[in-house]
Amino acid sequence: MATLTTLPLTLPALPSGYSAPSSSGLSKPSSAHTYPAGPSFLSSARRQLLQRSFAEDDKLVLAQRKKEAEEASKVGGEEQYPGLGEEEEDKATLAQDPKEWKKQDHYAVLGLGNLRYKATDDHIKVAHRRKVLRHHPDKKAASGSNDDGFFKCIQKAHETLTNPERRRQFDSVDEAIEDSVPNPASIPAGKYCATLAPVFAREARFSKVQPVPGFGGEDASKKEVEGFYDFWYNFDSWRSFEWHDKEVDEDSTNRDNKRFTEKKNKSERTRRKKEDNTRLRELVDSVLANDPRIKRIKAEEKAARDAKKKGGAAAAKGPSAADKKAEEDKKAKEEAAKKAAATPELSKAEKEAQKKAKEAARKNLKKWKKSIQAVIAASNYFLPAITAPSAAQIDAHLTELDTLCDLLEPEEVKDLKEKVEAAGPGEGAKTELKARVVGLGQKADGKFVEFTKDPLGA
Repeated sequence: MATLTTLPLTLPALPSGYSAPSSSGLSKPSSAHTYPAGPSFLSSARRQLLQRSFAEDDKLVLAQRKKEAEEASKVGGEEQYPGLGEEEEDKATLAQDPKEWKKQDHYAVLGLGNLRYKATDDHIKVAHRRKVLRHHPDKKAASGSNDDGFFKCIQKAHETLTNPERRRQFDSVDEAIEDSVPNPASIPAGKYCATLAPVFAREARFSKVQPVPGFGGEDASKKEVEGFYDFWYNFDSWRSFEWHDKEVDEDSTNRDNKRFTEKKNKSERTRRKKEDNTRLRELVDSVLANDPRIKRIKAEEKAARDAKKKGGAAAAKGPSAADKKAEEDKKAKEEAAKKAAATPELSKAEKEAQKKAKEAARKNLKKWKKSIQAVIAASNYFLPAITAPSAAQIDAHLTELDTLCDLLEPEEVKDLKEKVEAAGPGEGAKTELKARVVGLGQKADGKFVEFTKDPLGA
């Protein structure tokens, strides 16, 4: 049963200066403009313009809201890629050693082996999320397994493929991509374009210039064919070979070993790059030499010339002086082109001899540099005899010697070594080093301090 409770509340006193409101009536009315707006107005306008009833409009609005809700429920566009990253891994993939991350197939680890360099950032993001959900260590721990090696491989693959520079390095040496090239001379004329078009489409992924012109069909015009070969003879590739670099031991205290490893890596990258450029150039040469479209274009041009000659013979006794001159100029250009093409073959033996000489000089470069370093050390690093060189002074001299040897050709380093040894420790050796630095001109600007001082601090 309800009970009534009385609370002892007392109203406060009115504030000082309070006055009761006037009872004269309401304030005077004022006018204002109103505009149609809001969901109700928009719904009414939509029904009138589209001539819908209330029931029809409500039905369509509900369908639109349902569609928007479904699209909003998609996380990162994953529903666009059904099955991506969800396939079962084979034993070889699961057994990969995370420490040997340079040897692992990062695309296969994320389940992108069928896409490889064509995989987009969205593909990588979705595949990585699904792989993590399946192979997270916490999930495996619940099933009694403590092996998180493959999870580390997943993280390394994601780290590599989401870094543009590292991904390019991996794509440059991706061994899983089929790179065989058929012999152009053995391809039938009717299948020439269909066989070689995929080869150049595959090589086009390394081009800095995009888009890359396609190989074209059997009936391609002269302009299309010439444009294709002009592009590939001036091909600018971003392909690099840093992925094969030997790791530098950062914990090593031997400064010469670190520099030697870095220099060896640089030399190997340069060699591989030259080999790749030569491979591509030989491929284009071989394809051009056997291209049936070139023969077709030449035959069409010859037929056009013959037709023009026959037409000219009907109107006049012979070709005009201008036609003769044009024909002579064309023959002269063809002869010059043949001579230019034959020149490299004549000097090939000489180039091989020069290459061998340079290789031999590079092998002796380290020995020559050590000989110069020994003379500098015997000169007390060009300090007075009573002054002991500090570690910073010794390092500055050795750094400048490394820089000088990098800027000079191997033969020039050998010549410098002979002159320094002939001059002997002291002022003579310093003079020879300074003269060689001055001879470099702008190349030496700002790179040398110790070698450009006066001999022996005079």
